[in-house]
Formats: sequence, C-alpha cells, structure tokens
Amino acid sequence: MAKPFKQHQKWTFVPAVVAGVVLSFAAFALNKAEAAPAHGVAMHGEPLYPADFTHYAYTNPQAPKGGTLRLGTTGTFDSLNPFIVKGRPGQGMRGLVFESLMDRSQDEAFTLYGLIAQSVDMPEDRSRVTFKLNPAAKFSDGTPVTVEDVIFTWETLKEKGKPFHRSYYSKVVKIERPEANAITFIFNEEGDREIPLIMGLMPILPKHIFKDGVFENASLEAPIGSGPYRVKKAEAGAQIIYERREDYWGKDLAVNVGRHNVDELIYDYYLDSNAAFEAFKKGLYDMRAESDPTRWATGYDFPAVKDGRIRKQNFVKQVPSGMKAMVFNTRRPQFEDKQVREALSHLFDFEWVNKNLYYNAYTRTQSFYDGSVLGSHNKPANEYETALLAKFPGAVSPQIMAKGYQASKTKGDGRNRAGRRAATKLLAKAGYEVVDGRMVHTATQTPLTFEILVVSSDEERLALNFKNMLEKTGISVTIRNVDSSQYQQRRQTFDFDMVFNFWYASLSPGNEQLHRWGSAAANQEGSFNYAGTQSPAVDAMMNAMLAARTNDEFVHSVRALDRVLLSGAYVIPLFYQPDQWVAVWDKVKTPATTSVYGYKTDTWWIEE
Repeated sequence: MAKPFKQHQKWTFVPAVVAGVVLSFAAFALNKAEAAPAHGVAMHGEPLYPADFTHYAYTNPQAPKGGTLRLGTTGTFDSLNPFIVKGRPGQGMRGLVFESLMDRSQDEAFTLYGLIAQSVDMPEDRSRVTFKLNPAAKFSDGTPVTVEDVIFTWETLKEKGKPFHRSYYSKVVKIERPEANAITFIFNEEGDREIPLIMGLMPILPKHIFKDGVFENASLEAPIGSGPYRVKKAEAGAQIIYERREDYWGKDLAVNVGRHNVDELIYDYYLDSNAAFEAFKKGLYDMRAESDPTRWATGYDFPAVKDGRIRKQNFVKQVPSGMKAMVFNTRRPQFEDKQVREALSHLFDFEWVNKNLYYNAYTRTQSFYDGSVLGSHNKPANEYETALLAKFPGAVSPQIMAKGYQASKTKGDGRNRAGRRAATKLLAKAGYEVVDGRMVHTATQTPLTFEILVVSSDEERLALNFKNMLEKTGISVTIRNVDSSQYQQRRQTFDFDMVFNFWYASLSPGNEQLHRWGSAAANQEGSFNYAGTQSPAVDAMMNAMLAARTNDEFVHSVRALDRVLLSGAYVIPLFYQPDQWVAVWDKVKTPATTSVYGYKTDTWWIEE
C-alpha cells in the first residue's frame, strides 16, 4: 500500500506532544504579511499532509470499485436541496452531490486541502483569503466550475441559505478577482480567524442551474453538482439512490483516493429504529450504526451474526464526547434560579440508570469536551483561565475552578439519599419546602412542576425514570411525547420546559458556539441556544476562544468556556458511548486505520 506521506504519525492525545497537535489559532504564514499559495490550511500550524501526499491515512488506495452499499435511516425527506430552511433534505446530498472549495481531513482537528480550489492564500492576520480554482473542476452536466459560480453561491447563501450560512457569509465585506480563476474574500473587522476556513467549506452551486429563483425550491428534481455521485432515483420519504460518476472530475485527487468506492449507494428510510433493525436482520440493508446499548448487548444473537455473515465492530474515536443532556429552558420561571437547576441535577441517578437500563455501557459526561485536552474535568484552572475569568467574579464555582465539574455519584441502588439531601438543601435556599408531599415555593405557594418534551421511546423511558426520581422529593413532572414535526416546531420556538439535546463537539470548536450559547441567539427562533443562555461571561469566553492566537490560549479559553457553562447548570449532563458500535454484513469491508473522527462510510468498499 502506498504511503500517504512521509513519516505519518497518527493523532494521539499525549501531553508531551499536545502543543504540536492540538487545534489552535496560530498564524498560517509565520513572519510574513502574505503567505505563498498553499495546498492546504490548518487552524494551527502546518497541515499534517505535505503537498505531494497521495491519500489520507484512513483510506485504502487499493480498495476496489463497484458493488452496492445500502444504508438504513429513520425519518423522512421531501427535498433534495440541503441548503434551504424549507423542507427535509435527503441523506447524503451535501457530500455526495455538492462539493466545497476544500476538503476537510478527518485525521486532524481542522485542516483543509484543495478540492474545487487547488490552492489557498491568506495573510497572517487572516483578514482575507484567496482561493484559486482547479481548472479541471466540472459539474455533472459537463459545465466548468467558475468564479462566477463561487460568487453566486456566496451571494445566494448569504441571502437565502440557512441561518448559519447567513451569519458566516455576511462577514465578507468585499470580493476581488486577482486572476480569472481566483477569488479573494475580504472580511470585516471582527478578527474571526476561523472564517477563512469556513469559506473553504462553502459548497459550490451551479449558477446556470440555480439562478432565476430556482434555489428556493424544495423539490425532488435530481440536482446538478460537482461531486462524485448523482441522484439516480428519489422517492419522498422512502428511498434515495445515488450512482457513482465515472466522469467525476476529481476522482484522482489525493483527497479522494480510496474514497467513493461503491457504484451504487442507497439510503432506505424506515419509520422507527425497531423497523430498521428488523430490516437489517433480514439483509435489507448492509450497515447499522447502533446506539441502543441493550440491543448491542443482547439483540445481535440472530443467525447471521452467529454464523459470521454479520460482524460487530467497535470503532474508537479520538474526539471530544460532546454533550448529551437534559436541557433546562431558563426562560421558564421555575428554572430561572440556578439553585433549582443544580438541585435537579443531584436527583439524577446515573449509576442506577446505567446499570438497569444500559448494561453499564455508558460513561458519565463531566464536560462538554470529555475525553480530550479541551475538557476541564479533573483539571485545575491555570493562570490564563484565571485571568480570563477574573472579570466575571462568581461565574465559575470554586470547585469547578479547582478540578472541573464533578457529577454526583450514587451507589446505584435507586435510593440516592445523598443526592436527595443535597437537592433539598439547595431548594430550601431557593425558597422551596415540602408541603403535603409537594415541593412548593413558600412565598408564592407555587408547586415545582414542569414538562419534559420527548420525541422517541428511548427519551420517554429515560424521562419516566427521571420523573420517578424527582417525585420522591415532591417535584411533579409531566412527560409529553409528540410527533417529530411538532417536536421540531416547539424546539425551534423554545416552547418547552425541558428537552433532551446532543451538542456535537470537535477538536475545533468555533463560531457554532455562538449559536448554541451566545446572548444574541437566546431569543432568535431556530438557534441552538435551547437553554436561553444570556451570560456576559459565556459571551466573553467564546470571544476569547475565537480570538486566540496560540495553542495555549485556545485550549485554555475553551476550558474556561467549559467551566462557565458547567457552573451555570444549564443542563443535566447525561452520558456518552465510549466507542462507535457498528454491525455490517460481511461483504462490506473497512480500512485498517480509523480516522480521528471515527469510521467513514465513504472509505468502505464491497467484496461480494
């Protein structure tokens, strides 16, 4: 097998080398006002792969082409346009049909390499970025990709795209064309050092197809893109079939070698997880990513697994866990007081839940960035963090400053007496007492009661167990299970008391945090600030993270943000799956090396 590059080293989280591999906002061009055009760009230091690399380390360049890969998914879709708010887009469209200017490596925190843009150029202060297009780039109808398409995409998504498109692309104040096949984006004075890379991830739309108002349509008409696949068939809510393009312009680029191996890629839609699992057992699709620990522990005992036609695989990721949590809507009066939120956190008995519901398969979440150098769990705040937080006295508790968040630990016997005592004390400080078996606010005589909004049987089961834990302390809870459309509408309009949510975390947290926790997003319908966070300390830590120039500044500003969020008790941290659980039929083959971000189906191949 050809080597992707010389002396490749797999990403590891070893303290001695952290400074060399962890994401930061160091300059792309050291000691120069302008850098020479480069094949790639990293948020920190230099790209891992040199200009002459032949393939990513987590791909197999000898992987055969051909065959069919069927994937199962739950839910529905009614649109093949993934860039608009209207409609539910089909799976796979964004990466299979539409490409970006640059491709993101899955072996690094945040590094991009040339795709539609064959090179990138920007000054040390990242006030602008220039992309030079690859003259070979073509859409699937044979039309060349031009600078006009890039400009059209930027203008269209800035005005009519999804909210995050509009936010990011509005930071461009001017464009220039230094050459016929090059474009320069000039940014505003915010000093957002991530924005050049975000522009590199901008999908490129064909102007000749999407002009004249076509872009806003949520249709099932097969779109034209420059990616490795085209839509062969789409049946709303049921199935999408993609076929690999033999004429794909970029198939020999290093970023694509060993990828996009199957001739036909099929997404079959199922109403729910149980129906999808039964279909998988019958061989109706080829790969199942499992998230149910009970099913993973006991459900895979059917003949195809026993005789080896299906194999179970564990893929190990090297990225932060993210935060799965029960979210308090602090816009609601019963959750305005942080002491109430902290009290309810003490009443969640993770050890009992993990043992009785999940076969002890999960790990308790202690940070928004658990399992990585970015997390604050079991780490004291250093001088840099202390200085950042000094402007906001009381924003972080002494305990979290000293060693990060420590979730309450129980004996797992279902009694949780220590947690109930701690919760009762906190509720008393917040003005509550138990009257006739109910937790009541003494001043207003209002009982402590709220609703948990759920959308799946898994959420409902966990919510019901939490309800039982709370009722032992006199707190009344209602569980409301709604359909997916109503659920999405209520989340978008913040019409809930408590809801489950998962915030994905990477090694490169950046602008997306503003939409999750920023004060400006708290009352912006459709944002991900479900908790309603409006905290000057949170805003300041996010700004420090975005402005960081060195590795240390970045790591410790993220830890400071982690501490402020955890001290605010905006969520009840739940748990995470330490590995990725995947079952595949034996014809599906996977590379020997797993990416930092886990398995990638576009690197798999078929051997019948």
